[in-house]
Amino acid sequence: MAKAQNKTTENEGSVDDFLNTVVDEKKRTDAFQIKTIMEEITGEPSKMWGPSIVGYGTYHYKYDSGHEGDFLKTGFSPRAQNLTLYIMPGFDRYEEKMSQLGKYKTGKSCLYIKKIEDIDLDVLKDLIKSSYQYMTNKYG
Repeated sequence: MAKAQNKTTENEGSVDDFLNTVVDEKKRTDAFQIKTIMEEITGEPSKMWGPSIVGYGTYHYKYDSGHEGDFLKTGFSPRAQNLTLYIMPGFDRYEEKMSQLGKYKTGKSCLYIKKIEDIDLDVLKDLIKSSYQYMTNKYG
């Protein structure tokens, strides 16, 4: 039986070219701002992951099932409805930060933001930094 491959993998696509395809001008501007923030915090260049995720850093995981792979430590995607930021450790350990962030929704490790003005940028930067450091400490 063939081993399942991750659909979302790092590739050589141009991040700027991808972000320039975002039709909504406000969302495109916000996406470039998030790109700059994540580059500054992580010290990593932005890389395309799959066709629509901009990622920073990588980590290797291995599940008890034996499935393993590589994924981004943090990243984002300018989706049609929201800017989606990937906070890989999830949000449980960041309760205080989340209470100060502003207007958002979350999934398991996805932070959904309509527009940058809805959130406190300093709190967002702190959240990204904390989660990136956590991933780096845990996975190297």
